[in-house]
Amino acid sequence: MTFDQAAVLAVLAGTLFLFVRGTWRYDVVALLALLASALLGIVPADRVFAGFGHPAVVTVAAVLVISSALQGSGLVDVLSRQVARIGGGAVAQVAALAGVTALLSSFMNNVGALAIMIPVAIRVARDSGTRPSVVLMPLAFASLLGGLTTLIGTPPNIIVASFREAHGGAPFGLFDFAPVGGAVAVAGVAFLALVGWRLVPHREPAGGKQDWFRIEGYITELRVPEGSALAGKSVSALGAIVDAEVTVVGIVRGTKRLVNPSPFETVRAGDALVVEVDPEELKNVVAAAGLQLAGGKELGRDALKSGDVELLEVVVKPDAPILGESAKSLRLRQRYGINLLAVAREGAPLRRLKDIRFRLGDVLLLQVAASATGDVLGALGCLPLAERGLRLGAPRKLLLGLSLFAGAIAATTIGLVSPPIAFAAAGLAMVLLRLVSLRDTYEAIEWPILILLGAMLPVGEALETTGAAGAIADGVLGLSQRFPPWASLAVVLVATMCLSDVVNNAAAAVVMSPIAVAVAGGLGASADPFLMAVAIGASCAFLTPIGHQSNTLVMGPGGYRFGDYWRMGLPLEVVITAVALPLLLLVWPL
Repeated sequence: MTFDQAAVLAVLAGTLFLFVRGTWRYDVVALLALLASALLGIVPADRVFAGFGHPAVVTVAAVLVISSALQGSGLVDVLSRQVARIGGGAVAQVAALAGVTALLSSFMNNVGALAIMIPVAIRVARDSGTRPSVVLMPLAFASLLGGLTTLIGTPPNIIVASFREAHGGAPFGLFDFAPVGGAVAVAGVAFLALVGWRLVPHREPAGGKQDWFRIEGYITELRVPEGSALAGKSVSALGAIVDAEVTVVGIVRGTKRLVNPSPFETVRAGDALVVEVDPEELKNVVAAAGLQLAGGKELGRDALKSGDVELLEVVVKPDAPILGESAKSLRLRQRYGINLLAVAREGAPLRRLKDIRFRLGDVLLLQVAASATGDVLGALGCLPLAERGLRLGAPRKLLLGLSLFAGAIAATTIGLVSPPIAFAAAGLAMVLLRLVSLRDTYEAIEWPILILLGAMLPVGEALETTGAAGAIADGVLGLSQRFPPWASLAVVLVATMCLSDVVNNAAAAVVMSPIAVAVAGGLGASADPFLMAVAIGASCAFLTPIGHQSNTLVMGPGGYRFGDYWRMGLPLEVVITAVALPLLLLVWPL
């Protein structure tokens, strides 16, 4: 083994280790891998940043912009409204929800499709008395299955297409993935609806069937008597007076009730404060501030909201600005006028709220001004777990958006222009025609994904140019030489599945594509079935919540634990392998 081969394998091993460990975000890890490859000389200086101009990166960015425009046009809201009317049992609910999610994710970002459907799924589950855990994991898996069907359904498909082009063939077309990927998606959705949801532990979300949190025991009314240390001071002064985590969520003053009062509101003698405090700290709060219990009265959620103030149950989305931050570091109350009332993680409520560092999939209960709801969700990067009302666009806007998207698809299908040009043109046209604002355009683009792609593509090329991919392929061929050629295809498919369960699916495709091409070359076979196997395997991250952001996003709302995913994911991967292998051999012969 040469130095270059050993170096690129060492870089990849370190990269995969850091991906799995999760200490740094995947885009940062990818940049470290790229710079390490450059310093070791395994990526030429003139190719170090070439990946950022790669057609795959441009196509992914353009599709994200188009998805945002179509969502704003009202198309997705119309579909969601129809799905929300679902009746019947769990089989019908899972089939309809998973089917629509898979359809949406065929042409838009997987996480985007899932984020749209989560509030719909929770509404359907609550209206029918079904636990959200029954529908949310199937929903996440369906968002991955839908991406299998088209070139633009998921970044791994675009990466695989670019590898085919790099080896002298025409890139895969928009619907070249459909014969195998579509059949796999249909079989997967059928499995989810008929069998899969039965394999998931049907847990209550944090707090019970109808509420994510039990906060009643933490909401108490306290009287401010004459001589209290708090009388005549602002609401924010309470934190300095008592050594405890306490939040004033309301003030009752005579017949007037102030919900979510300003930190600068002056507390008067005779006021009744509605506070959120741990019962174990309540006695210390009363003593330190000179307050009185109002008959030990515990209050419910109605005391926390009014016509101007509402409670929001939200889940932290991927790449949210608050990831890794705490309520204290973000100064939620001072900056946004938000009271953080509760946090649930993996189905369990957490306390010491001000010190908790938010993670992807955390479920938060917020008290916020109704007029600021939209701004708050955007600033925090959170998804509401209840429908906020349909945002139906004008018919003209909807028709125009669909026409531009259909035109890009048609131009790509007949070979008039390449996918990067067609979809970039459609995205730009949508911006110029104001179907999507410039601000929303930049917010729609998932920059960490683009950085990951731009950084990892040259590393993937180095895996091939150094001969390391060929060395790995020789090992695969050596293990399967006693078996027919399709066994090597099965090894590539299953290995990609396993890799995608622990690292980002785009990274899995970048790593496995050159290996797949090398295995095909060693067999003297076509690279097409092996590349298609990589595309399918990279989108089948069903065994862990960290394999894909969609899986992590439903973890909190569904009350799932890490070990819950393989219960449904493992048999689903068996079904996918059984369906995909014969179809790969039939549609893309060796």
